[in-house]
Amino acid sequence: MGSGPGLEVAEVRPGSVAAEMEIEPGDRIVRINGVDVEDLVDFQFLSSDDYLEIEVINNQGELWRLELDKEPQEDFGVEFRSVSAQGTKRCRNKCMFCFVDQMPAGMRSSLYEKDDDYRLSLTQGSFITLTNLSDEDFQRIIRLHLSPLYVSVHATDPDVRRKLLQNPRAGEIMAQLKSLAEAGITVHTQVVLVPGINDGEILARTVQDLSSLWPKVQSVAVVPVGLTSFRQNLASLERFTPDSARRVILTGAGWQADCRSRFGVNFLYFSDEFYVEADLDFPVAAEYDDFPQLENGVGLTRLFIDEVEAVLPLAPKKIELRKVRVVTGVSAAKIMTRLLAAVCRAVQGLEASLDVAPNRFFGPSVTVAGLLTGSDLLAALPECGGAEVLIPRAMLKAGESVFLDDLSLAEVSQRLGAKLIAAEASGYDFLAKLLGQPLPETERGDNT
Repeated sequence: MGSGPGLEVAEVRPGSVAAEMEIEPGDRIVRINGVDVEDLVDFQFLSSDDYLEIEVINNQGELWRLELDKEPQEDFGVEFRSVSAQGTKRCRNKCMFCFVDQMPAGMRSSLYEKDDDYRLSLTQGSFITLTNLSDEDFQRIIRLHLSPLYVSVHATDPDVRRKLLQNPRAGEIMAQLKSLAEAGITVHTQVVLVPGINDGEILARTVQDLSSLWPKVQSVAVVPVGLTSFRQNLASLERFTPDSARRVILTGAGWQADCRSRFGVNFLYFSDEFYVEADLDFPVAAEYDDFPQLENGVGLTRLFIDEVEAVLPLAPKKIELRKVRVVTGVSAAKIMTRLLAAVCRAVQGLEASLDVAPNRFFGPSVTVAGLLTGSDLLAALPECGGAEVLIPRAMLKAGESVFLDDLSLAEVSQRLGAKLIAAEASGYDFLAKLLGQPLPETERGDNT
């Protein structure tokens, strides 16, 4: 990053256009059809043509000029090390609930980096606040019609949003969203809900304001504030209790009904964590419409449950004796207990036990499995005796076998004396790895 012009290639997918052109990790794509490639947006727009003249600086510093004919929508097949040669645009907010500020010292440096980059919102679905955009950035979004974007709103009341983000520009949110809507930009929004600050009447106003911009604002996800044990010298914030979480959901049900009558969709969605905290059943799949905020933890559990139930009839009725330990976080314990019992009833020979791992690393109030660390596993599974242990793939860094605390999958496996198996959040992959054998691919019942 910042060591040269263009975009540095981090990964080349086998069999892709880039692989056929012998582009390798470390090469830098600097120009396409005579236009400089300064960031990922440039690359996406320029590489969409069917004829490309590509200039590449390879690992040895040699300049290559390559010509390519391809289908207009054909994937080029590369991942880049950064969104631009200058790196990622950093966040200048001081959000009172920022999770990065609540992490312990001594972790890898990348975990402390705060990004607020519209290019990552476009390409990866990362949420941005719009407060860190320059006028040039904002006009570029409109000029190039960069859509959809994912925006952290939190509150549309200007004073409340300024308080939450501690940024004087935060109060401009509705004017910014209206400008994006007028330009035809589609937006998905989120609200991190903090008891006593942006709930109650403030949340009601936020939902009303955002729904006034339908259909360009297509969804609102409401997520409970996450608090770790490392909040020294930070603002004192309250957690949701089962009663207060239940009140939020039941009040929101009226807003959802109103939106469905007007728009044909719920528009407003609560994260899975809210239903767990409130001890309420998850809505049926139809209530999530087309699952617009799945990556934000909204409907992921419902989808997983439905997928497991859909693919379970494909499982063999009997297998050789197989003992597996399944690890999950506190919040998913109830669901996983029920699912494992159903699978064990359906498959003779499977003995699956559940280990619920409390989060000792971030603190007991953090209950999702995706934030469990290697050290949490070591504490929760002191005696494995060569067992096979199934863990959620979400516990590991994307594309790598490393936990949040920098322990590797291999290291934790060795110290436990167990074989750790990471399963994706899909019913098919979970069931196949639980049984230790693939299911019929032609009849897959999940949505992955």
